[in-house]
This record gives sequence, C-alpha cells and structure tokens, in this order.
Amino acid sequence: MTRRDLGDGFELDDDKARVDLREVHRYLCDESYWAAGRTFDVQERLVREAARVVGLYQGERQVGFCRATSDGVSFAYLADVYVLTEFRGRGFGEALVREMIDNGPFAANRWLLHTTSMHPLYRKFGFSEPDYKLMERPRASQSSDSG
Repeated sequence: MTRRDLGDGFELDDDKARVDLREVHRYLCDESYWAAGRTFDVQERLVREAARVVGLYQGERQVGFCRATSDGVSFAYLADVYVLTEFRGRGFGEALVREMIDNGPFAANRWLLHTTSMHPLYRKFGFSEPDYKLMERPRASQSSDSG
C-alpha cells in the first residue's frame, strides 16, 4: 500500500478501506457530468472491485479520488478522477493521476480513459487525443455504469 505525504496536511493513500464512500458517491453523483445519478450500490461496487484506488485526503477528509480497472497484464482504465473545487489549482489533480498511473502496479500498462475535459492534464502523462482506432459502445443503462 502507498501513503504519500504532500505537505500541509494533504496526502495520497491507496487503501480502499479509507475511502469515504458516501463522499465519493456524493461528488460523483451530484457534481460530476460522467456519473450523474449513479447509485450508491454501484459506486460501492466500483470501489470494492477496482484494481486500485487512490484517495486525496486533507487530514481525514476525502478531497479527491480516482480508481482504475485492469486486466493486470496489458491495460488499465482510469476513471472517476476528481478533486473538490476548493482544492483545484494546487497540483493535486496531477499528483493524484501521477500516483495512479506512474507510481502504481500498472505503470507499464497501456492506460485508457474517457473525458470531455481536462485534456491538458492528461497530456502531461502521455495521453493523446482519441484516434481512428478508438471505438466505444455507450452504456446500456445508468445502473450498469462503469465510469
């Protein structure tokens, strides 16, 4: 497990047991564009079954989060990345993504993600614009959301 001190009372932690599921669900369901309406049960399962999660904490308060799924060998998918609005612009999003993709067990894998925003952040980590190979099947219903 990883626990990284970022200074000023902030830290990154990949312990699933520490994730404040209610806060992560609240943010993703109420404030994100990609998980609006996601049920708590679905969110709890996504965290529980994630290959890895990384939380951003100010003391014990959850102020950011991301999760990954992976086949463990060739690819990983980055999902549900957020930092609360009041903490943005301080490099926490970059630290969160770096911890997940560069410092974790899937660093050598191909990483995928979907986003309609934050392209400059992800470009810092080698993500490029979607190309001619990318195909996506939209989700069938809200309850099967995989983020």
